Amino acid sequence: MRRLLLLTGAIVLVDTMFFAALTPLLPHYVDEFHLGKAGAGVLQAMYPAGALVAGIPGGIAAARLGVKPTVLIGLSLLAVTTVAFGLADSVWTLDLARFLQGISSAFSWTGALSWLVAAAPAGRRGQLIGSAFGAAIAGALFGPVLGAVASFTGTGPAFGAVAGLALVLAGAAAATPAPAPERPQPLRMLFDAIRRNRTIQTGVWLCLLPALGFGTLSVLAPLRLSDLGWGAAAVGATYLVSAAFEAAWSPVLGRISDRRGRIPPLLGALAASALVALLLPWPRNAFLLAFLVVCAGFAFGSFWTPAMSLVTDAAEQSGLEYGYAFALVNLAWAPGQAGGSAIGGAVASATTDAVSYLGLTVLCLLTLAALMRYREAVVPLTAER
Repeated sequence: MRRLLLLTGAIVLVDTMFFAALTPLLPHYVDEFHLGKAGAGVLQAMYPAGALVAGIPGGIAAARLGVKPTVLIGLSLLAVTTVAFGLADSVWTLDLARFLQGISSAFSWTGALSWLVAAAPAGRRGQLIGSAFGAAIAGALFGPVLGAVASFTGTGPAFGAVAGLALVLAGAAAATPAPAPERPQPLRMLFDAIRRNRTIQTGVWLCLLPALGFGTLSVLAPLRLSDLGWGAAAVGATYLVSAAFEAAWSPVLGRISDRRGRIPPLLGALAASALVALLLPWPRNAFLLAFLVVCAGFAFGSFWTPAMSLVTDAAEQSGLEYGYAFALVNLAWAPGQAGGSAIGGAVASATTDAVSYLGLTVLCLLTLAALMRYREAVVPLTAER
């Protein structure tokens, strides 16, 4: 179990490290390719757009090919596209490489987390998901550092190193024993889960909402910090501190959700997110804004572990394969991250940053009011109807 947890953590760490590396480089790409906030939002959105397109294929691959081949597909594609992104010299090649990286992420995340959860005791599921997600956040922690390094060394050498790590992990995954895939469930079971199971619907929305927050934050905060005089290194340091808090908190949050249930920590995450989104538009001091960015990362990041645990709990009780369950998580995260980046950037460009952030506040408050009345209900699903 420990070896599998380390492998899963390393896979999601490398994946998120590259995803987060764009944040401190975004002002550089905006200047070099003459992108506005809307163009920057599109560049950020291409990665989750790829994850959205590959969400269901990744789940099908995990269910039919097995978790190990799914992970190997994802890591191999990540290595190739990371090199392509580092060498890209135009907007369309950047966007395309970013889109293909999102596809690779859908396969590697779905395969790795399905592999881990299938081997986990039910009473420790939240803790193990929290530990794996803590590694993912550690990747987000080092991502801005990688981006800051790339701003000095060039993107080719820096991102080539990430590609090398992906290939090393592919070798480690190939050498790790994995269960053979069982008889695959009909794909309609996935759609039945979305349509009929209230607990899964709730968990999916609670994965989508923080993705909206992070997507909006990833575009507006670096550009605003740049406007206030901070360079790539300072922006990277801000996200470094934010990710450090999130990484330390996720395993603790997983234990809390195992012992007290999934809903109480989600209520706290909603309240904190509503407050910080309300405050984000107003600082005119870079240090104060950086402090709020750290708080926002902590608040938005507090959704993931209990929300994903909620989805996997419902999947197990409903008889849904874990590959399909994590496909649902990808289908929630991807449009949230893409929508937050693209729509948040476009709305802010057309109006002000405050409009985008206040929209997040309203969504969090409405969800908080609904979740306070929530009662978990799992609807069994069967392959034969």
